[in-house]
Amino acid sequence: MTSAPSTPFHDLDAFVALPRVSGLAVSPDGSRVVTTIAELNDKRTEYVTAVWELDPSGERPVRRLTRGAKGESSPVFTADGDVLFIAVRPTEDDDKPPAALWRLPAAGGEAVEELTLPGGVTKVQTARDAATTVVAAPLLRSAKGIDEDKRLRTLRKDNKISAVLHTGYPVRYWDHDLGPDHPHLLDAEGPRDLTPQPGDALREADFDVSADGRFLVTSWHDPGPRASIRGTLVRIDLDSGERTTIADDPDADLELPAISPDGSAVAFTRETHSTPDKAPRITLCCLRFAEPFVELGTEWDRWPTSVTWAVDGSSIIVTADENGRGPIFAVDPVTGSVTRITDDDYTYCDVRTAPGGVIFALRSSYDAPPHPVRIDPDGAVTVLPCVELPGLPGTLTEIIATADDGTPVRSWLALPKTDEPAPLLLWIHGGPLASWNAWHWRWNPWLMVAQGYSVLMPDPALSTGYGQDFIQRGWGAWGSAPYTDLLAATDAACAHPGVDETRTAAMGGSFGGYMANWIAGHTDRFDAIVTHASLWALDQFGATTDGAYWWAREMTPEMAEQNSPHRFVEHIGTPMLVIHGDKDYRVPIGEALRLWYELLTKSGLPADDDGTSPHQFLYFPSENHWVRHPPHAKIWYQVVSAFLARHLFGEDAQPPEMLG
Repeated sequence: MTSAPSTPFHDLDAFVALPRVSGLAVSPDGSRVVTTIAELNDKRTEYVTAVWELDPSGERPVRRLTRGAKGESSPVFTADGDVLFIAVRPTEDDDKPPAALWRLPAAGGEAVEELTLPGGVTKVQTARDAATTVVAAPLLRSAKGIDEDKRLRTLRKDNKISAVLHTGYPVRYWDHDLGPDHPHLLDAEGPRDLTPQPGDALREADFDVSADGRFLVTSWHDPGPRASIRGTLVRIDLDSGERTTIADDPDADLELPAISPDGSAVAFTRETHSTPDKAPRITLCCLRFAEPFVELGTEWDRWPTSVTWAVDGSSIIVTADENGRGPIFAVDPVTGSVTRITDDDYTYCDVRTAPGGVIFALRSSYDAPPHPVRIDPDGAVTVLPCVELPGLPGTLTEIIATADDGTPVRSWLALPKTDEPAPLLLWIHGGPLASWNAWHWRWNPWLMVAQGYSVLMPDPALSTGYGQDFIQRGWGAWGSAPYTDLLAATDAACAHPGVDETRTAAMGGSFGGYMANWIAGHTDRFDAIVTHASLWALDQFGATTDGAYWWAREMTPEMAEQNSPHRFVEHIGTPMLVIHGDKDYRVPIGEALRLWYELLTKSGLPADDDGTSPHQFLYFPSENHWVRHPPHAKIWYQVVSAFLARHLFGEDAQPPEMLG
């Protein structure tokens, strides 16, 4: 069932060992570019990230700059060309120090520790034209300074105290418990706290420092009604520490602030608060100080996903999902007119502007993992030498299906290099407000293509990049248009000559897992179903997830009742593989525990009297919403592959020996 071994995707060890590029920083004059590359450690148990320098001209090979045993991350350039980064570097006196800020001088030499704080440094931003550095760092709630923070942390550690007293929401996020500390912003010179007593306002906040280093603008997350969180924008003067709310919209969250090069304006995104009947909408806004903010490009039916400015301030540079891609666009800050800059099949991220209209970015697609490029003012794209891009075991094509209401539904279809039609594997993306438009290391179709499967990646209703109406089609009705769109896409794929329509399976994670569960209870057309980190009982999920207030805006009791997969468990006649991590707080483990019990006791394929069942449950006590530990990632794919082979090929595949 597999094609001839010839790529890293035919060997899980080779795949896991592929280097992974992320992050990008550009010096103020555009003459230097750095990125980070993650590689497996010697034990092959975790990835270690280092800072590497790229050649902006695209001629010279990449050059490694750091070699810390624990790795380095988040590089930025100072105004004079030094590289700052965050790193954990153990010493003889402290084998588990907090993450500190380090400086690598432009003139060369060894990196030196710039700033260490008791709770570690989590983010760093610099001014383009001034010697100003601002860091984000956690301080304990009752600490009245850094020395007091250190004393209290030592007190908790020595007494093995993990308890946290909460007075607000949320209490945990993605995979970690919140508190008892809160994020602060500090001027690295000193250091000096710029945000005393912020509460949880800076949790997951984005901030930008003005080019002259006089002020910063940050998103500020205030408590709202019914345990919600509201995103506003706050300006902080770096000399006086004066804090001023500059933008506040009671009907929307304001995020991703980017200050104009001359310091006269700030661009940002505005996401409207959804209702049970109306999906959110994200637009680009611009605020000129002392004036009300205005929305830009209101006729442009796309959601901006990142925001920055051209160096000369002539345009706002944004990215947005579009038809299974993620191009770069330029938006006029006065007229709001939108011009597409890139015109290829890639999705761009980490966009950094440079003098002369040059843009540097990372780009990826299902043909290539993230890699750095330079985009010239004429639109020409130059790939910068970095890691070698892996060869693929198949080909990628697009298919367009027609939904029940006549709406086009597009998909990526990855096909193996074989002469015979290949079994179809339907992969459903998470989100649900997302798109299959960028490389995924965790959900990588080529590993399955290498085993002889054709992999279908559709963008059904609720997917981004197709306009507001396309999202609205599935809002509050997850079991309707998203489901029928997936079946329409599957029908279109089965009509392709490279697909064997007699052998099919479906799988998905998060919202994709929800859809896999819904499919299981509504059709028997698939031979096997894999559901990862999935929503099962919506009434249970809504109040236990880490962002309950957001889901409550759509998930009314009526919506949860009508669209909950658990109500159809007795109709499930397809073998299911359930996968979940115990540290998943976005979709709590209770969803999988209830799904597993109800599959065994109420489904159309219940467990036999001796306890045997065609269903399986792969449980990761130490993993979160994803599966990050490299050996666990291998086990994930091995178990999924064995489960699918058993039900699509009749193979008696055994689980990995490390599972005992």
